[in-house]
Amino acid sequence: MSRLRYLTAGESHGPGLTAIVEGCPAGVTLEAASIDADLRRRQGGYGRGDRQKIERDAVRIMAGVRHGRTTGAPVALFVANRDAENWGDILAVEPPVSGETTEDAVVIPRPGHADLGGALLYGLDDIRDVIERASARETAAKVACGAVAKRILAALGCVVASHVVAIGAEKADTGMTPEDIDTVEADPVRCRDAEAGRRMMAAIDAASAAGDTLGGVVEVLAFGYPPGVGTFVQGDRRLQSRLAAAALSVPAIKGVEFGLGFAAATLPGSRVHDPLGYDAERGYVRSGNHAGGIEGGISTGETIVLRAAMKPIATLRQPLGSVELSTHRAVDSRFERSDVCAVPAAGVVLEAVVAIALADAALDRFGGATVGELAAAAEDFRRRSRER
Repeated sequence: MSRLRYLTAGESHGPGLTAIVEGCPAGVTLEAASIDADLRRRQGGYGRGDRQKIERDAVRIMAGVRHGRTTGAPVALFVANRDAENWGDILAVEPPVSGETTEDAVVIPRPGHADLGGALLYGLDDIRDVIERASARETAAKVACGAVAKRILAALGCVVASHVVAIGAEKADTGMTPEDIDTVEADPVRCRDAEAGRRMMAAIDAASAAGDTLGGVVEVLAFGYPPGVGTFVQGDRRLQSRLAAAALSVPAIKGVEFGLGFAAATLPGSRVHDPLGYDAERGYVRSGNHAGGIEGGISTGETIVLRAAMKPIATLRQPLGSVELSTHRAVDSRFERSDVCAVPAAGVVLEAVVAIALADAALDRFGGATVGELAAAAEDFRRRSRER
């Protein structure tokens, strides 16, 4: 059972996004500014569309925090949609007085989106209901919740970061250190290799000129996460199972790997598994980290390394073929305002959901009604593990 969980509500062009984080221990230092910093990071990145010129995301903490610290009660967050004022009564809660809205029903599904599946699932004649909730705008709420989880992890000495390692066919080296974070954040595509970043931007420009879109790969790392979290006894409680599910909850993510990942399948075991050793200060250590910080479903104390593949954005300026609802008439897909590439922003969202999963797993393992109790239990386990 999850100790830390979150729910989000809201539509892309409605009044705003609401989120509730339940299970946050008391005593976590939390201010709106720390959440806003991640919201701004999500809005950046080369290849984003016009929506980011309108929104200036900032959170309102509505409950669960007093005088800059969490109280143990559910944390309620709200992020307003500034673009809502441009949508009139299209998303009004109450029925329109005239019986009509200012937008005709959307009946042409876009290939690659939730449009058709959602319309069929809920028996809709207007795809607008699907478009609004399935939109990646919802990830702003995920990022706000993730910022709360990051503050919990900070008490454990853990920092979650990410960087872009591929956009389209352009690639950069994997692996980063905490010292690389500032370099990554200063780069327009959040790549720590400036030359690779320039090639990625050129690829985005070429895709934009062609009316196309690009996906890519993001690497997420958790530095300083405690050992002994997770278990091998049930598949859904393995740490990598929880992290993979979290990463795949992000729109457009189609694949996840840890450590060497798929490359491990091409190598002999002697080049895959990490030899063990012992250090008087650190305890049991590994001479490498091919496992990505998780062995047998349990964190090892090494850096957790996860990579996630994002497909190209499905909304194209050069339309693909589609079929009109009800008439089944062959038509071109419609264009809904979108980005050319959102891989840099996806890294920030992936940080958020990974942080939530890691904080949840740590609370599940070490417990604690307060963040101080959580940190003390984790440190006690580290000490006892060094002595075994």
